[in-house]
Amino acid sequence: MRAGLRLRLLLLLGGLLLVAFVPLFFAVATYTSLTLQQLRESHARSLGRTIAGHVATVGLGRSSAELMPLLRSQLGAEGLEAVGVYGADGSALARVGEPSAVDALPRAARPNREGTADVTTSHGRALAVLVPRGPGAVVAIVRTDDDSSHTTPLLRLLALYTALVALALLTATYFALTRLIVRPLDRLAHSAERVANGARHLAVPHTAVRELGELGQSLNTMTARLLAEEDKLRAKVDEVEHATQKLRETQEQLVRSERLASVGRLAAGLAHEIGNPIAALIGLEDLLLAGGLEPDEQRDFLQRMRRETERIHRILRDLLAFARPSTVGVDSRAPGDVEAAVHDTAALVMPHPALREVDLALDVHSELPRVTLSREQLVQVLLNLVLNAADAAGPGGHIRIEALRSKDGVELSVSDDGPGVAEIVRDRLFEPFVTTKETGKGTGLGLAVCRGLVEAAGGTIELDTSRPRGARFVVALPDARVEAPPSGGGAGAEKE
Repeated sequence: MRAGLRLRLLLLLGGLLLVAFVPLFFAVATYTSLTLQQLRESHARSLGRTIAGHVATVGLGRSSAELMPLLRSQLGAEGLEAVGVYGADGSALARVGEPSAVDALPRAARPNREGTADVTTSHGRALAVLVPRGPGAVVAIVRTDDDSSHTTPLLRLLALYTALVALALLTATYFALTRLIVRPLDRLAHSAERVANGARHLAVPHTAVRELGELGQSLNTMTARLLAEEDKLRAKVDEVEHATQKLRETQEQLVRSERLASVGRLAAGLAHEIGNPIAALIGLEDLLLAGGLEPDEQRDFLQRMRRETERIHRILRDLLAFARPSTVGVDSRAPGDVEAAVHDTAALVMPHPALREVDLALDVHSELPRVTLSREQLVQVLLNLVLNAADAAGPGGHIRIEALRSKDGVELSVSDDGPGVAEIVRDRLFEPFVTTKETGKGTGLGLAVCRGLVEAAGGTIELDTSRPRGARFVVALPDARVEAPPSGGGAGAEKE
């Protein structure tokens, strides 16, 4: 968990206080110790001068034995530990005091000038003060107490004062940060979270801090703009959805129109095919009505009439199955059987007059996977391509339908040996109402519908421009990856 703004600022302020107060504390402690040491040394000098003067005045003309009681009477006063009297030649006339302090007295002292020296006794640090006395000198050893015993209370008081000041400053800073910065920021963040959850207005909290107030106003302005942009975006999305729905409806109408156009083209070719059986039926019926036939002849005529009737029924059934919209009775999203669709297409176009003089070859590999385009839509795509190829190849031409497994699914191709596609229309071949046929013989919608169906299923359709003669259209469809039963009721009539 990351530290908040308040904790970070308090830690920063605490670090600054340590940097500021710790050196100050040591500086004050050092200065105090030096000052006390200087005061003690000054006091020791004054005391040594006083004692030396007193000894010099009182002990004038006395012998060494007479000086000893006088010197002992001075011991203990103001920390005096030892006193020594020295003659004009520097030799010691009398020395009294504690043994350790007496040992610290010099063996000889020249009465040159006043001076001091640091010595050590059993009580600790002391100061030896030499003061001239007439022709001789007096040396007094004055105890100086340890500095820490006097400075420790003062330093403790200073440390306590520093800690209290730092604690008070940190506490005041904590409450100031909470009131002026942290709480307004928390309220502002809560308001922003409400907007993120769907609120349509950002409630800017009141604050006395100018920067936070400006931040809140900026966030309010930004929120208002974002909400306005969101409303515009929603309106655009609605428009796009409406336009998409319109395009979908238009595409469905286009598919139906092209389906009906294909049916019309088939119907025009099949009218003659249906007319011949009907004429034969009428002739056979006339013979039966005329009478005078043998039972075997009547049975033969009836069998012929049944065959012609079944032929008409089969042709009409296939035609109606193809003309029926794919959304009626057929799941257009069901995986399609490529092999069945190829044979259904061949069965539909065989009766067409334009293909009676054209060689139609089928090359379908076995065990092809099912594809993402439904069986009926596959028939529609193949039917458009085959009829176009028949028109281009003409009598005596050759058309080839090939289906083989590809890396990602199935590759279908319809090729012919006609004159091919002119370069001027190759780039626009799959656009609506683009056709190379004469006026009245084509709508220019067939390839556009085929492209829409194939691309909606995740596949591609394109013209193979590498062929030197004729045209070859290649349809690549992805593997459906699921096992789906063949869809019935469409263009999948039985093959005879």
